Amino acid sequence: AHDLTERLTGLGVDVRIVAADMTDAKAVEALVAGIDPAHPLTGVVHAAGVLDDAVLASQSAQRLAGVWAPKATAAYNLHRATAHLPLSFFVLFSSAAATFGSPGQANYAAANTFCDALAVHRRSLGLPGVSVGWGLWAEASGMSGGLGETDLARMERTGFKPLTTAHGLALFDAAIAHGGSGLLAADIDPRAAAATGPGDAPVAALLRTLVGRPTGTSPGAPVRRTAASGQASADLADRLAALPPDEQGRVLLDLVRTHAASVLGHADVSAVQGDVPFKELGFDSLTVVELRNRLASATGLRLPASLAFDYPEAGALAEHLRRRLVPDGDAAQRAAAGAVDPLLHELGRIESGLTALDLDDEARGRLARRLTSLLSAVNGGNAETETGASTGTAFDGVESATDDEIFELIDREL
Repeated sequence: AHDLTERLTGLGVDVRIVAADMTDAKAVEALVAGIDPAHPLTGVVHAAGVLDDAVLASQSAQRLAGVWAPKATAAYNLHRATAHLPLSFFVLFSSAAATFGSPGQANYAAANTFCDALAVHRRSLGLPGVSVGWGLWAEASGMSGGLGETDLARMERTGFKPLTTAHGLALFDAAIAHGGSGLLAADIDPRAAAATGPGDAPVAALLRTLVGRPTGTSPGAPVRRTAASGQASADLADRLAALPPDEQGRVLLDLVRTHAASVLGHADVSAVQGDVPFKELGFDSLTVVELRNRLASATGLRLPASLAFDYPEAGALAEHLRRRLVPDGDAAQRAAAGAVDPLLHELGRIESGLTALDLDDEARGRLARRLTSLLSAVNGGNAETETGASTGTAFDGVESATDDEIFELIDREL
């Protein structure tokens, strides 16, 4: 705010910056009423907003409220407080997410859609109003500053290129002069939008004509995705069936690593190692869904959204896919593998959760004793390891062990 004040003052502008809760209708009314009549209010630009991204299953009333208030509630309060004034313009900063949708941003899209509707409502009352649906700006802001390389790569794969500040300001001026109530201001690359690969989200319906192909298909190949998926599963299964188990595992591990690297924006598949948890590689609730989509398309399998949480490393996930595509052995072996899978899922969740816990010495001791009991049960009640050495002596010193020794023991025994 200080830098902005200096820049505007240098241009000969008298600046007044006021902190007010725009979600409080009375505070907004007081703010407008306090404007000096000698310098009346002639225009409003509402650019506030916050993000709280999450997949649809994790959205909640609280998440919607936190995003809705500064965007939609504040816009409505400004509308009510200025409806009696002869404004020259009333500009609402909306988002392209309200027009096309955006992964993980159902709450944000809803709040911006309200702003789009508010502009139309103002026009129906004879008041000025325009809602501008912005794409991503290249210059980091309070909202976009937290976006990482993975987020930016995902956006660019959908065809949306970051706007330069100069381009954005030119589009702002054009929006004011245009006269429409709802406009989209974004830098869209049709070729990038059309070049979606296996498992990518389908092209948005409003972009189909622009990119020149139907949703969910490759250029020149408008085939049914369900048929393509079924063929992909059959082709891959046939290919794997002709290979020995070790080679099957290698092929599927390469498949998982390739798609994981692509989702994270890495050009080199070596950035994804088979034994490193997806969480440590930078996956979040949005990128794990994208990885699931890609693998479902590549294999033709129906896969759960929690796939990368259930099998938290590329190696474990590849082995799961191998069992699904090329079941091993006889029915008894398959049944045994199926019985173990749910337990492995839960262990993966527990392992992921351990890193987030801040345990005291007593809690660590309880955890270690419980793990000892579980390991003994796995080994038939005698705590014998595969090498024949007893694990009982390995845990004899738990009560007197240091924190580092306990965690080292847990890592080694798991």
